[in-house]
Amino acid sequence: MAADAVVSGERLILLWPQTYMNASGQSVRKAMDFYKLAASDVLVVCDDLNLASGKVRLRASGSAGGQKGLADTIRHLQSDEFARLKIGIGRPPEGWEVTDYVLGKFSGNEQETMETAATAAARVAISWATDGVAAAMNRHNGGDDGGAKKGASKKQRDVSGNGGKPGRPS
Repeated sequence: MAADAVVSGERLILLWPQTYMNASGQSVRKAMDFYKLAASDVLVVCDDLNLASGKVRLRASGSAGGQKGLADTIRHLQSDEFARLKIGIGRPPEGWEVTDYVLGKFSGNEQETMETAATAAARVAISWATDGVAAAMNRHNGGDDGGAKKGASKKQRDVSGNGGKPGRPS
């Protein structure tokens, strides 16, 4: 799915691949070819287990950092020179499968956190489009490291289908 928008005189093309995020690189490549975009014209928005829940972080380029959707996009673009806007979801609690955690529904409190993060991410994306990646990073990234690797709070989601007990649904 794709939509066009104009923000502060800048034309934006919003792409929502209908594949799983882990296989989204082909959709990004096709859109780039169709609209004749360079990798530097692309902003990929994705979740990040290594950022605290609700933390938003913009990067100009770099490795996938373990994020499979970014890895697929890098593979299809044959470049890591595109911006990525990461929204932290934190690490899963001990005993939880990463896939279940990532694909699960947010708890009530975490849903509020994610709604706030989505609003912040929209502001960052607009800043990226209108001011450029360096200015947007300076304005929005803040000074901390995101916290998920250093003991940030990890809100639990009931993704198990078995009353919140760790592990896969039975």
